[in-house]
Amino acid sequence: MPAGSNSKRERQYEHVKEGAKQRGTSTGRAKEIAARTVNKERARTGEADQKSRTSLKGKSAPARGGKRSGNRLAPSGGPTRDQLYNEARQRGIKGRSSMNKQELEKALGR
Repeated sequence: MPAGSNSKRERQYEHVKEGAKQRGTSTGRAKEIAARTVNKERARTGEADQKSRTSLKGKSAPARGGKRSGNRLAPSGGPTRDQLYNEARQRGIKGRSSMNKQELEKALGR
């Protein structure tokens, strides 16, 4: 959690972190995403002592509504094979390491 935050930002941090984990992101990356999101919102609202120009430009994350979230390399807009694999691992699906993307989607019931 970024230093100098209030309870609202702590809740926001936990919410973003848990959302990232549910999408199959590693714990370290989920923490990074959550910290960056909270710090950007703090800069926009004047809570932060320092703010970058890029933090103040454009729409805020809640205003975008997830428009720029996810993996930009997946043209179909669906989850990547790695994201599907992580979900299969969390659900305990056997044989997942030898499955391709389509097989993982079928095993996950997509």
